[in-house]
Amino acid sequence: MKLQRLQTALAGIWAGLLLGVGGVSAPSLFMVLDRTQAGLGAGRIFATEARLSLFIAVVLYALERRRVRDLAESGVAGSVMTGNLLLMLAALFLTIFGQFALHPMIEAAKAGEPTLLSFGALHGISAALFWIKALCVLALAWRLTRLASRQP
Repeated sequence: MKLQRLQTALAGIWAGLLLGVGGVSAPSLFMVLDRTQAGLGAGRIFATEARLSLFIAVVLYALERRRVRDLAESGVAGSVMTGNLLLMLAALFLTIFGQFALHPMIEAAKAGEPTLLSFGALHGISAALFWIKALCVLALAWRLTRLASRQP
């Protein structure tokens, strides 16, 4: 029960982090700073968010595996590949892909180096994947909240 609450709280914190970074912090930088400074600040914020997302995803993964194992040990039949686990893994993949694959390409395009796609296209893909990740985490938080409300 305590693990379930921790899992739900972490998913909620993660969702809040993503909404705060993508919906408030980064756009605010572009409202008050020149484009170059805002871009540097946003890059730093998103790099920090990626590290926090990696940490939270790994902790949530471990907690979900523990929850499923505890259910199996108590005789409740179920799959080891839960919807919660799939949402966590999707968000984890999107974090890794965005930070370690797309971000270096964006930096190369910004520096004028040849890339397969333009800076604008890469930035658009990165933004879309960030918001898909946020939706996965929001769905995870919602599912965990529903699951916790059904527990005695």
